Amino acid sequence: MVKDHSVSESRSLHVPWGALPWRGHSFLIDLPVFALGLALLYSVAVLARYWSGPLAPQVEIDLSPYRLPVYALYSFLRISIAYFLSLAFTLAYGYVAARNARAERFMVPLLDILQSIPVLSFLPGVMLAMVGLFPSRQIGLELGAILLIFTGQVWNMAFSFYSSLKCIPAELREAATLYRFSWWQSFTQMELPYAVIGLVWNSMMSVAGGWFFLMACEMFVLGKRDFRLPGLGSYLQTAASAGNTRAIVWGLLALLTVIVLTDQLVWRPAIAWAQKFKFENVEAIHVPRSPVLNLVRRSRLIAFVSRNAVSPIREAISLHFVKSDRPATGHEDGSAIHKAFWGALAFAAVAGIAYAVLHSVILLSALKSSELNSLAVGGAATFLRVTAALLLGVLWTVPVGVAIGTQPKLARVAQPLAQIAASVPATALFPVVVLLLARAGGGLGVGSIVLLLLGTQWYILFNVIAGASAIPADLQEVCDVYRFSRLDRWRKLILPAIFPYLITGLVTASGGAWNASIVAEYLHFQGRIFSTTGLGAIISQATDDGNFHLLLGATIVMAAIVVTVNRLLWRRLYGLASIRFRLDM
Repeated sequence: MVKDHSVSESRSLHVPWGALPWRGHSFLIDLPVFALGLALLYSVAVLARYWSGPLAPQVEIDLSPYRLPVYALYSFLRISIAYFLSLAFTLAYGYVAARNARAERFMVPLLDILQSIPVLSFLPGVMLAMVGLFPSRQIGLELGAILLIFTGQVWNMAFSFYSSLKCIPAELREAATLYRFSWWQSFTQMELPYAVIGLVWNSMMSVAGGWFFLMACEMFVLGKRDFRLPGLGSYLQTAASAGNTRAIVWGLLALLTVIVLTDQLVWRPAIAWAQKFKFENVEAIHVPRSPVLNLVRRSRLIAFVSRNAVSPIREAISLHFVKSDRPATGHEDGSAIHKAFWGALAFAAVAGIAYAVLHSVILLSALKSSELNSLAVGGAATFLRVTAALLLGVLWTVPVGVAIGTQPKLARVAQPLAQIAASVPATALFPVVVLLLARAGGGLGVGSIVLLLLGTQWYILFNVIAGASAIPADLQEVCDVYRFSRLDRWRKLILPAIFPYLITGLVTASGGAWNASIVAEYLHFQGRIFSTTGLGAIISQATDDGNFHLLLGATIVMAAIVVTVNRLLWRRLYGLASIRFRLDM
């Protein structure tokens, strides 16, 4: 291994001039790569300068379209940072939950609870904590907004990764055991590759979810304090509140531009790259392709950086973890330190939970009987709306998702359209929907089902697409050879193959629907408040009024309903998916 490093160093120090990445015809290929890297560095510098500035007491959102490029940059960077935090959390949390049976017993229910808590319920604690840590700097408000976006992105990614690890074929695990893979080798060479397809599609949905909740994360009122951050979300919310249709159109155009660029530069290359990890014995004839991915693969600049910087770091990390897995003598002291560390951590966690429970009980003691009745009625009303939205979503997303996932030509057109539709904050469209419903004679009670559907159907669609695109080509060829009818193909291949992904989509869509209820059941438009009976409306109104005991009570009721449904329904279906519908070759 030392010899390899010396060779790498020698190559980097004595590269011939003609082999340098900026020479020859590859210059035209490397130029856009270099420009993109330069733009990224500039964006980071702009963000760092803004974050290090003093806290602005009151930010006025300028509705001029000329401010939209700067607002778009700020929002994109916030969502990108939140996504990478979500990805790191997903890999760590999903791995531990899938590999440790003891941890799984409380980690999966905890994930259920966390995904059921609306973004606005995280808002008071997160924002006050971050502003308290950085009282005079803009970074406190920015970190708070990023953490709020994180809470709207991470849960479906974590569920997808956990579900994929639970459904890994037994043959792959046996091969890893036979070749004595370390945990790091198993993770990087078996588990992560197997989960990549589902993770990519759920990453798209997570970023779309970030855009969906952007309006709530960049501009909100907490009691008597008005928090605002310059960005597309605050721009759209200001325009919607003012009834400025022209500004709404400009904001949506800017948002669509960012989404299309992200789709072409990030997601389409990621989908094409992920196909090499598809678990099949016969390569598919039609596979997703991306000109950007081809550009990256042909770039000598990227190859140069990868060979001389990325590869040595990756090799060093792999070597470190391989050595750490080897048995060694004299570990008694290390084991004692290890136990003491985890014991102290467990004690701190228990103490923190006890403190939170005590203060929660004190807050909840202020609830009146009328408020308790409203929580019960609101919980039942929102539960019925969420159920209706899920059923309507399944009816169209399953056939459409299977068609997109099994037909790459259709996917090239439909996938970016779905990404755009999923990323448009439904809250920007809510005023239009409400006005249409009012003219049609329907109230917000029924209309909120449509609003919930706008925000949650995409979780099911993207997971179904991921499941359909992961169907091995050899199994599809078997169906062709035996001339399966369309009904038999669906009954014996498609539905069993997409079942684990469909359950993941339904679980995350259910949590997303409960989250979306805070904006579907209560909204501001042209100085008026439109609301209907439901937990989401109670949470939104309690946040506006600074009524923290009612906010806590509504959040607990919502979490209790979601966890109960997950325990009685979704967990059993997860078990069925991991046992009966796991792909074993």
